[in-house]
Amino acid sequence: MTQLWRCAGLRWGDGVPVLAWEGGRCSGLERGKRVAFAVVAGGARSCVGARGHGCPARAGVPGRSTGARCEECARLDRAHSVAADTLADDPRPYRVYLAWFGPGMVKVGITAVGRGPARLLEQGAVTFSWLGRGPLMAARRTEELLRAALRVPDRIPYAGKRAVRAGLPPIGEREAELAELHTRALALHGWPESLERAPFRAVDHGAVFGFEGLPRTDGVVSELVAGGVVSGDVLAAAGPDLHLAAGRGVVVLDTRLMTGWALTTADRDDVTVPVREVGDAGAQEGLF
Repeated sequence: MTQLWRCAGLRWGDGVPVLAWEGGRCSGLERGKRVAFAVVAGGARSCVGARGHGCPARAGVPGRSTGARCEECARLDRAHSVAADTLADDPRPYRVYLAWFGPGMVKVGITAVGRGPARLLEQGAVTFSWLGRGPLMAARRTEELLRAALRVPDRIPYAGKRAVRAGLPPIGEREAELAELHTRALALHGWPESLERAPFRAVDHGAVFGFEGLPRTDGVVSELVAGGVVSGDVLAAAGPDLHLAAGRGVVVLDTRLMTGWALTTADRDDVTVPVREVGDAGAQEGLF
């Protein structure tokens, strides 16, 4: 009998990328590791539920959705997230950070102190520095201050992140760009009194992600389909993305597209799911 697997996403425990599977097993994703799986033929993608609970309707979801949730489960999941501003009474301390993804691509964000740098790894931040620490609402007000005064966004599209990974400037240059913005941020008036400011200390993830010598991307998987195959060797892993050396070139797989599908071992070395070539106009974004 064919064993089926259901992906629970790419995780960054202790700064090491692993694919988690329903049931608790994990697969390491070190560079050079062979990734090869097939989507069960005749199957359909189903909602992964919310907050650890399965979808009561077992609803179908589109192949291009990175959330893999139906509308109701997506609403429930977001209702309990910090990003939705619904947890004003959260007693945990938070950090404000600046994250660098490429030249001219810096964002501001917040994360719970207890999570350490996990949020930055999950986003694929190449370099980052803490800005301050304090209560949630003070951290949120500081985030809004930077967005308004310095026009620093709180989101960087993944298409932009992927486009620059193969040609990043040296560590010194990316740290210098981040340091300049950090200095400007600390000089702003209007910081909440309850937020303790942090000195600039850059942390670089380029080596952790495997970006040194990374070849340019030829294509990005746009969705998985029933009966489709993905096979390739891991060149780099950043955020939810795997850069794979496949038969058709370097292909990026957003592992969030794997959730909700029943997967099995691949019986051939190929990439047969839809892939958009980098540069296409108007395009949107253990088993092994």
